[in-house]
Amino acid sequence: MSRIGYRGEGELNGIAGYNSRVHRMCQLHLRPFCRLRVLIILLSSSLPTSATEWNGPAREVAEKIAASVGKVPITLSVSDRASLQQDEVEAIRSALQRELIAAGLNLADPKQSGVAVDVTISENLGNYIWVAKIHKDASPQVILMIAVARSEPARVIREPVTMIVRKVQLWSQPEQILDVGVIDSSPPRIIVLDGSRVAIYGLQGTSWHEDHIFAIKHSSPWPRDLRGRVILRKDHLFDAYLPGVSCSSTTGEPISLECRESDDPWPLGIDNLTAFFSPTRNFFTGVLVPGIGANKSVPPFYTAAMIQSPGGANWVFAGVDGQVRMTTQSGLKMMAAPDWGSDIANVTSACLTGSQILATSKNDAFSSDSVRAFEVDDRHAVPVSREIDLDGTVTALWTDSDANNAVVVVRSLSTGSYEAFRLAVSCGQ
Repeated sequence: MSRIGYRGEGELNGIAGYNSRVHRMCQLHLRPFCRLRVLIILLSSSLPTSATEWNGPAREVAEKIAASVGKVPITLSVSDRASLQQDEVEAIRSALQRELIAAGLNLADPKQSGVAVDVTISENLGNYIWVAKIHKDASPQVILMIAVARSEPARVIREPVTMIVRKVQLWSQPEQILDVGVIDSSPPRIIVLDGSRVAIYGLQGTSWHEDHIFAIKHSSPWPRDLRGRVILRKDHLFDAYLPGVSCSSTTGEPISLECRESDDPWPLGIDNLTAFFSPTRNFFTGVLVPGIGANKSVPPFYTAAMIQSPGGANWVFAGVDGQVRMTTQSGLKMMAAPDWGSDIANVTSACLTGSQILATSKNDAFSSDSVRAFEVDDRHAVPVSREIDLDGTVTALWTDSDANNAVVVVRSLSTGSYEAFRLAVSCGQ
């Protein structure tokens, strides 16, 4: 899922797809959404997309904005959800500012009052999609959409699908599940972490039975979007990480748990790379320990995944700004993954290159999320499985401690409960 809001507009491949989602939301009695007056204008453009040729689409967007809001002060923001370079984004922002002024509008400082205009650039195989959202005080939202032809076609998706993602339910409860650790013993056990406790369950027959319950003590209030992590250990059973708190189990029986206030970095995977987590927010600050080559820090991110390549291991980061970045031998580079949400996890397999990334869909709060397997080819995300649909919104996705699977937590749209699944990948059609 995307933790930063509206689903990627590049996925709206035509008016029919959008209207079907609106109809579904109305069926769910989301009346505030249904009362919105939504205007979608699709304009095809054959303009090449060099930095000097953004003027045409910028002029069309500016004229439509001016016709909608009148000559009032506006604030402008531009967000890139495509694979544009930063200089291209700046060129688009400059072109929009210039054309808006030419259309008779005054650009206000973001701290000042005014009509807010948010322009998002996303992409599909054939076009860049410009979407302008206009937010008026106590007025409906208006959406303007323009399709701008790419100068070069997007990378062709590799077919046929060569992998399968399967899910196995681990646990369900009304309280938010932060993570589940799976102990592949005989019989197996699971460690369930939520905001108030750590619970250990053992499998007896076909049912889980409670073995241990440990309360988590903390002096500071949890952030609103609480996150946490369970890591299995070789010298003791597990560690648990929450914002500003870390817990460790004892090395033997009887098992006990000791928690303390801590700003220690959280492990990002099964190797020794860790990152500091903001104790008052829901993301990693970007400071890495010990770092990746020359990269001692990266922009703040929600999740990270490691991929193996012939040249060694690289890390991929799902940034809080909606961008996906990847470490390379020449430094941190942007990666083309326009359909990804904010949650990613790496898995190893016997398929293809043997190293894949599971990524959530870029979705809105009213639709069920999905997860899909990808490989990375020259900093492009290439899907290698079909989407596996989930009945709800993904709230957590972590690589399992064995690195061969992942654990996903979903808040069910039908029941409201939190459900944890183990995701496994296999070869085949």
